[in-house]
Amino acid sequence: MKKLISKSVAEQKNIPNILLNWYKDNGRTLPWRSKNEADLVFRNNYPYLIWVSEIMLQQTTVKAVIPYFNLFIDTWPTVFDLANAKEEDVYSMWAGLGYYSRARNLIKCARIISQDYKGHFPNSIGELLKLPGIGPYTSAAIVAIAFDKKATVVDANVERVMARIFSLRKPIIEVKKQIYSLSDKLTPTERSGDYAQAVMDLGATICRPINPLCYRCPLNKVCLSRIKNIVHLVPKKSRRKEKPIRYGTIYVATQGRYVVLVRRPSIGLLPNMLCPPTFGWLDDKALLGPPFAASWKISSNKIYHAFTHFKLVLSVYKAEISKIPSGSEAHLFDQNLIDSLPGLAKKVLTSSIKF
Repeated sequence: MKKLISKSVAEQKNIPNILLNWYKDNGRTLPWRSKNEADLVFRNNYPYLIWVSEIMLQQTTVKAVIPYFNLFIDTWPTVFDLANAKEEDVYSMWAGLGYYSRARNLIKCARIISQDYKGHFPNSIGELLKLPGIGPYTSAAIVAIAFDKKATVVDANVERVMARIFSLRKPIIEVKKQIYSLSDKLTPTERSGDYAQAVMDLGATICRPINPLCYRCPLNKVCLSRIKNIVHLVPKKSRRKEKPIRYGTIYVATQGRYVVLVRRPSIGLLPNMLCPPTFGWLDDKALLGPPFAASWKISSNKIYHAFTHFKLVLSVYKAEISKIPSGSEAHLFDQNLIDSLPGLAKKVLTSSIKF
């Protein structure tokens, strides 16, 4: 076995070239990737496109991101356009993507890039890390993909590919440093951006979490997990922690085809998003009462929703009101409104309001 492994390790030096050749014919067609190297307008705007796409792709699938990305770039085609955008418009367009702090940081970052950097993204990891919402992975992705400078880009797909190639039979969380080190050694000095995207595409289309297509993989001759026939065991799954459950109340007041909504604070969960009042589940204080006097009736159906760190169970109170209370806003309940709402508000209203 040692002889087999040493031979495989020696062959692994060819991984960058193998992947780059594979990527040329098999890379995914994505709207934020340049299809024409001579397209100067696209290339000049490339850092902005890569930045927006990478922020959207955090905790979100490519399939879900594509329509949001296309509409976002059609609306704000440059970083200057985004910097001048109304915050509520950005949040409304972001509705449905979740993790709304990403949208808040996009606006902040766009304004800094526009004002302090004259619209030009920094091309170094150190400078990028100073910007809101940009962490180690995103900074490396921008440097490698947008500027084609050497940077080690490691996302969940890359982690899985590396774990399988090198037969790391532990949960990813336990071998992250080792995976980064291996990825760094393999990352070529030239065409680093193409290489990063090649590894990510391989993980997304071939080296999938379940039912990987090893027979189609360009690296199957050097993959130690494939050689040992243990691909299905790598990486080892971590035991998931049970999310805590929070309970709260939410109030749906309607006046004809209008519904009363409030805009959430700019910090915390669902920042700046429209939602029915009120939420008593964001802290340990007693649940808040009705936002105003009305003939509230509790619904027999509860709303179940999952956030990153907890599960939520909401009791829904409904009321039909004759006039809009002072300090409240009424919004026409139509498809345009539904499309602009965060997932939780959308779930509550579509299940509570029947016209």
